[in-house]
Amino acid sequence: MSRQYCCQCQRPEKACICHLMTDVDNVPHVVVLQHPSEVGQTKGTLPLLAGSLKSCTVLVGEDFSGHEGLNELLERYRDNIYLLYPGEDALELGSGQCPAHQAASGKSCIILLDGTWKKAYRMYMLSKVLHQIPHFCLPGDLTGRYQIRKTAKKNALSTLEACCYALGIMEQQPQKYRDLLEQFVKFNQFQLSFHPGRTEPGSSARQQEHE
Repeated sequence: MSRQYCCQCQRPEKACICHLMTDVDNVPHVVVLQHPSEVGQTKGTLPLLAGSLKSCTVLVGEDFSGHEGLNELLERYRDNIYLLYPGEDALELGSGQCPAHQAASGKSCIILLDGTWKKAYRMYMLSKVLHQIPHFCLPGDLTGRYQIRKTAKKNALSTLEACCYALGIMEQQPQKYRDLLEQFVKFNQFQLSFHPGRTEPGSSARQQEHE
């Protein structure tokens, strides 16, 4: 008998996470560039994030240099598009050098990479178009609560956590994303309920230093 899948979250019905989704009216548009290997990954946090944010686009690929969908977004937002990536020239969100609230408007956009540390780095290196976009990074004192995947990297965050923290700082409303972060904790518990006492090696922490 074929497995039944939820038409909304695209997960097996017994592992459906639609009950964990919470409506969040984010101001900057969120674009997530997802590595193909993450598609359908049950441990990934992107379905919960994309299903909760009001304004979110997911694009799948590895080299986005000539990606039509991304190029359209770059043209649409032009001078108000930012990449959450810890490059050498990245400005720390919330610092004096980075007036993040100026970037938080309905006409702005923030891009995140969704993949393992190595694959996200490869995505970045291949996608030269991303190098020209202003880079943001998160404060170094944030602590992730992703229990499903483990990493030795300090301050590693999941895609969902990184996005929520970034939007909270940019909009100067961190409490706005608190409910979604709490749902993320429940997501961890829900996933672990299928494999009690078991966690996976490797990191699902994104945007501070990518997996």
